[in-house]
Amino acid sequence: MTVQPIRLFGDPVLRTPAAEVVDFDKELRILVKDLFDTMKEQGGAGLAAPQIGVGLRVFTYHISDDQHGHLVNPTWNVLGEGYQEGPEGCLSIPGLAWDCRRHEHVVATGWNLDGEPVTVEGTEKLARCIQHETDHLDGVLFLDRLDAATRKQALKEIRQAEWFDGGLPVVKQSPHALFGGNG
Repeated sequence: MTVQPIRLFGDPVLRTPAAEVVDFDKELRILVKDLFDTMKEQGGAGLAAPQIGVGLRVFTYHISDDQHGHLVNPTWNVLGEGYQEGPEGCLSIPGLAWDCRRHEHVVATGWNLDGEPVTVEGTEKLARCIQHETDHLDGVLFLDRLDAATRKQALKEIRQAEWFDGGLPVVKQSPHALFGGNG
């Protein structure tokens, strides 16, 4: 087991879009194993490579025994018109969560470790995880998805968190349209 340190809110790597994976090699296998080990050790539902300081488009997820895996170079699309509103947290913002609006049902496509195409369809928690982790790969945090009042409260709570280093919080607009607009 190789558990890696998680990068915390304020680290610039979390705001930097990740690069496409082009080599499906031993290093990618090690990265995915490190992501799984770290995610499970920290009790997360998902973990994106930038969260351990690696700027590549890869994430792992573990929602349940039959909903787990990884996606390399993922993209996703909405299925249906439903939305979900519920608590969302992040291993890079430890111990804190706020209600965040997400699409209820999405389908993600990407590749596995062998460079073979993979499709993952998810609702509820898996859909939330896919959207959250793909946002990480674009340099977007779930804080950017919160309504203005909730975001203001979230930033206040982060500034008061024991782990926060005092840097200036950054809020960014997502490159992906969500709910009829950006962010």
